[in-house]
Amino acid sequence: MHTKDSPAPAIDYSRVFNQAIDRLHAEGRYRVFIDVLRNKGAYPNARCFAGHNGPKPIVVWCSNDYLAMGQHPDVIAAMEEALHDVGAGSGGTRNIGGNTHYHIELEHELAELHGKQGALLFTSGYVSNEATLSTLARLMPGCIVYSDELNHASMIAGIRNSGCEKRVFRHNDLAHLEELLAADDPGAPKLIAFESVYSMDADIAPIAAICDLADKYNALTYLDEVHAVGMYGARGGGISERDAVADRITIIEGTLGKAFGVMGGYIAADQVIIDVIRSYAPGFIFTTSLSPVLVAGALASVKHLKASTAERDGQQAAAATLKALMAEAGLPVLPSTTHIVPLMVGDPVKAKKISDVLLAEYGVYVQPINYPTVPRGTERLRFTPGPAHDEAMMRELVDALVEIWGRLELRLAA
Repeated sequence: MHTKDSPAPAIDYSRVFNQAIDRLHAEGRYRVFIDVLRNKGAYPNARCFAGHNGPKPIVVWCSNDYLAMGQHPDVIAAMEEALHDVGAGSGGTRNIGGNTHYHIELEHELAELHGKQGALLFTSGYVSNEATLSTLARLMPGCIVYSDELNHASMIAGIRNSGCEKRVFRHNDLAHLEELLAADDPGAPKLIAFESVYSMDADIAPIAAICDLADKYNALTYLDEVHAVGMYGARGGGISERDAVADRITIIEGTLGKAFGVMGGYIAADQVIIDVIRSYAPGFIFTTSLSPVLVAGALASVKHLKASTAERDGQQAAAATLKALMAEAGLPVLPSTTHIVPLMVGDPVKAKKISDVLLAEYGVYVQPINYPTVPRGTERLRFTPGPAHDEAMMRELVDALVEIWGRLELRLAA
């Protein structure tokens, strides 16, 4: 029996942590980050340093820099100019030394992109989701959040941290969503949280129909557009712009780290909501603001994609070509109308093996997507062809995949 004067029982902490890692290895879910550098001006070409004597040339197929805006001359020039104008870091939180004219100008640009009164920058899309959802729901006593079952982990974390009640509706299932809405107190504050493009299944939410339900049951709407901003709409405002429903969404959340090619997250909404999140969200208040160098690059990217459709058109054409080539070869590509190309494997160990062989033998970099990002049994490779992936690259990729599929005795379509 332990007393206050006797020594505490020994705990083998290392064993606990090692067992946790061992479980990941046993399930084929241990994540390996490759050592890589992109070649400026030559994307998707890059250099891989893992397991080689010096860098090995590879082709990147899984970047979220969908339009290669992280390589765009205007973006790089804007970042270089900002670096030499104001220096590297922001100097603090937005309230204490970290607010710059770049931040204010980008927020104005993002608000205008989505047709909202205001916008607010965060250090990442994860933080913007977690901070906004947790704060917003917490400020509405008795709030109930209705969340699509495939929502991002950051959305789930924000809803959980709000401490409010949560209802999970089946993915894009309007009947189930309405059933849940109708069963709750009509007088309770309600918030429907969902995404536009779901990146793992590459499908799209019925935004207008969800807004109809929000109107019927007096609910607010929160739309995560991180995989759609820059990619859809005449000016890159996302699916909500493409479908002309942005004005019906209470809060639109987006990222600067995917199609815009830099880093950061944001929300756009009416000015009162922006002020509330700015004033109450710990994830905003107590975080050093984005470097003005990054903000300047994102600002250049947003402005460029408002005016140019060439990158979006090139990306959509590349995605359509790759899907067609994979389907012709009998590979189990998931049908979709979006820019993402999921190739189903259904086994975490084999998904990792395919990825490893592609990198080691073919110079192709694509990461396996395993649980918890996707449900067990739906493991896959997720390809994101961009405007600079040409047809020759795609044919070489498909030939490599067909060879590996045969080697691992995986089934091809007849």
